[in-house]
Amino acid sequence: MTTVRIGRRTVEVRRPDKVLFPEDGYTKADLVDHYRGVAPYMVPQLRGRPLMVERYPDGLGGPRFMQKNVSEHYPDWITRAEVPKEGGTVTHPVCDEPATLVYLADQACITLHRWLSRTRAVDCPDVLVFDLDPAEDDFARVREAAHLLRELLQELKLPSAPMTTGSRGLHVVVPLNGRHGFDEVREFARDVADTLADAHPDRLTTAARKKERGDRLYLDVQRNAYAQTAVAPFSVRARPGAPVAAPIAWEQLDDPSVDARTWTIDNAVEQAGREPWAGLPRSGRSLGPARRALDALRGR
Repeated sequence: MTTVRIGRRTVEVRRPDKVLFPEDGYTKADLVDHYRGVAPYMVPQLRGRPLMVERYPDGLGGPRFMQKNVSEHYPDWITRAEVPKEGGTVTHPVCDEPATLVYLADQACITLHRWLSRTRAVDCPDVLVFDLDPAEDDFARVREAAHLLRELLQELKLPSAPMTTGSRGLHVVVPLNGRHGFDEVREFARDVADTLADAHPDRLTTAARKKERGDRLYLDVQRNAYAQTAVAPFSVRARPGAPVAAPIAWEQLDDPSVDARTWTIDNAVEQAGREPWAGLPRSGRSLGPARRALDALRGR
């Protein structure tokens, strides 16, 4: 066991040499170092948001646990959020300080998935997410779709930012003002995706069933719903190579060497230090003007 001092906390890390990524040799200590390094940039993206964590106590070769409820073993200083669900409530962990990231890494929480809303208004997201999911591992198609989506969002006067997923695709994130409910946000996102797919039917689709997509890229908006989650910025993914879901600048997307797994546990801290999302407005936008512009574009 070792101890890590971070912020005003000291966190115990048990079995730091335990290998979590057997193909690559990355250990729990490597996971802790990553989350400690990205904490100044990651915590603001998580603060006030319920989390679901993806745990691999025995590493990638062992069982996976998707955990929503806070364990009884969690220290008292970790923030909790009790949120309604059908037939009861769920008490989620909330990452309000860097030490929480280190504690979760000690629990072999490799990937963190965040709500799109915050505890102060759990029914109203302040982030909208488009998930660009290619039929095959073809990032050129992802890059093309992302630029088409950005152009449409610019026409609607909505700022956006891309994030590699660490898998095959890309998330395009739109900051909102948190005054619209999930149903309204999801309907807007679906109409944006449908508009784009209608304009490029040979390349893009919103068909939920895989057999209906063919080789087209899927514009997925299903995460924009109550209690749904999206992989958190700077999260490590439970895949060989320990890729990281990395926020990037739009200019970086044009680099042909960039793909969904460019950033890993080895280099993501450097990418975080570039603050690629620094250009996003501090306060999110209302969907009212964008909805009116989209309806006009769709001839409604």
